[in-house]
Amino acid sequence: MTLKSTLLSAVAATAMITGSQASALDEITVAFFQEWPMPFQHHKVAGAYDDAMGVKVNWRAFGSGTEMSAAMASGDVHISVSQGVPPFVVATSGGQDLQIIDVAVSYAENDNCVVAEALEIDKTNAGELAGKKVAVPLGTAAHYGFLKQMSHFGVDVGSMEVVNMNPPEGAAAIAQGAVDMFCGWGGSLRRAKEHGNVLLTGDEKTALGILVFDVTSAPAGFVAENGDLVAKFLKVTADANAMWADEANHAKMLPVIAKDAGMDEQATKDTIATFTFPTVDEQLASGWLGGNAQTFMKGVADVFLEAGSIDAALDTYSGTVNTGPLQAAKGM
Repeated sequence: MTLKSTLLSAVAATAMITGSQASALDEITVAFFQEWPMPFQHHKVAGAYDDAMGVKVNWRAFGSGTEMSAAMASGDVHISVSQGVPPFVVATSGGQDLQIIDVAVSYAENDNCVVAEALEIDKTNAGELAGKKVAVPLGTAAHYGFLKQMSHFGVDVGSMEVVNMNPPEGAAAIAQGAVDMFCGWGGSLRRAKEHGNVLLTGDEKTALGILVFDVTSAPAGFVAENGDLVAKFLKVTADANAMWADEANHAKMLPVIAKDAGMDEQATKDTIATFTFPTVDEQLASGWLGGNAQTFMKGVADVFLEAGSIDAALDTYSGTVNTGPLQAAKGM
């Protein structure tokens, strides 16, 4: 199966337009990632979302952003927290009517590719990756970063054996010597680095234009019919981020976040230290949802299109960003 057909089959469901949602909801389902510690998890455990929104919030863990897109397309999930920009771009390019409603996290150091140590390949001889086997979760931020890095090093991706694996499986594969390179994030990246080295640091990737950030996304129909509910959700998230921004709260929040993320406290501390959580004002400014994010998404789409991973790109991704609920949350 080609890389393109594999990716398209993985997100086939995302070509659906999510149907109308009932405006009077008793409960909603929110997608998130395990081993991906964020401040919102403290408020999640405390029941702050349920209290603020007046509905029962069911939280469901996923393995990749493409899985989140499919779940939102089927109506099983109403909001996805920390969906990678590339899977969002893949879904919207394929016709799924999703919207970005906030910037969840920026993390240049926490999404990367690791080369097996036995190969002794680094950025000085990265051309030797041609013909090698790599585990990549297709259609994700890791996939985009992989394509951009290989382009930078002049490695023909077509010469490589690209295997579609979620990060936990990819980390296990590089540990077992089943693949030559791993691409992924979070706890899986940390485990993979025990068996190899990264080609580029976060700063080096950023300098090449490989931005790495996740968004909170939702079906456009759900946002349109439940704008107040969505705004309240974003307000709780913003409150959690503001609480974490004060280091005096770390001792209280860290154990709760670690337990909910399925991680020990030291690993949680090390991971979250590589994260940045933009404030509401920062998100609404030009550097993020005020224009730069839309431009970046077009660049991601064009990379995937050139790689043959998607059939078409939108002319512009401006319509996939809805700052209305975030503006409303700011005023709450």
